Amino acid sequence: MSLARYLARLGYGTRKECERLVASRQVRSASGAILRDADPFAHDDVRLDGAPLDPPPGSVVLLHKPVGYVCSTRDRPPLVYDLAPPRWLQRTPVLATVGRLDADTSGLLLLTDDGPLNHQLTSPRWHLPKGYDVTLSDPLRGEEAERFASGTLRLQGDDAPLRPAVLTAQAPRQLRLTISEGRYHQVRRMFAAVGHHVVTLHRATFGPLDLTGVALGHWRVLSPEEVSALRLAVLEAKGSR
Repeated sequence: MSLARYLARLGYGTRKECERLVASRQVRSASGAILRDADPFAHDDVRLDGAPLDPPPGSVVLLHKPVGYVCSTRDRPPLVYDLAPPRWLQRTPVLATVGRLDADTSGLLLLTDDGPLNHQLTSPRWHLPKGYDVTLSDPLRGEEAERFASGTLRLQGDDAPLRPAVLTAQAPRQLRLTISEGRYHQVRRMFAAVGHHVVTLHRATFGPLDLTGVALGHWRVLSPEEVSALRLAVLEAKGSR
């Protein structure tokens, strides 16, 4: 693949615009050597106006989503993509969100242009455990954890009961709920089903991943080792079903 075409796939402009970037000597190696369109190159060695390139194809990005941002490419702003370089929306394929977090929910959100991995992470058959920190309007009564763990709780409008979930209390109104499904508004609906109102909701973990070191509104690219661990966790979750 030519350098200009590669840059275009990363969202740096149209093919013609990227050809002009290369022709104007704005694209160089890390050592400062000018790169021409037909030159061989490695992603990590390319610099555009002195800056490293955006995440390469096949990356997984971990984003610490604030409340108020929407997981969409076309909805009303603010969008989660507003927290990243605008050209991310011009990538081919786009770095798509792995599932969704509601606008009123903060926390760990993954994005990837790896379609098969995205499918595995969102498939009802292969969902990984996800941990949510929950604040309720009223204290627990005492039977909620048992009901969530029973595997018999049924949400209004759903035919099948929920899989067992783990509820641990950190304070009378502050809890950690770990689920292995991803039904529509599941956590809020689970608490509504047992007579509680969720005040705040924050996704703290996704499989083996957490938000350590990622400030609110910021993101980082997962290392190859972290992506491998994520893939392994998917296989293990599938095997435990």
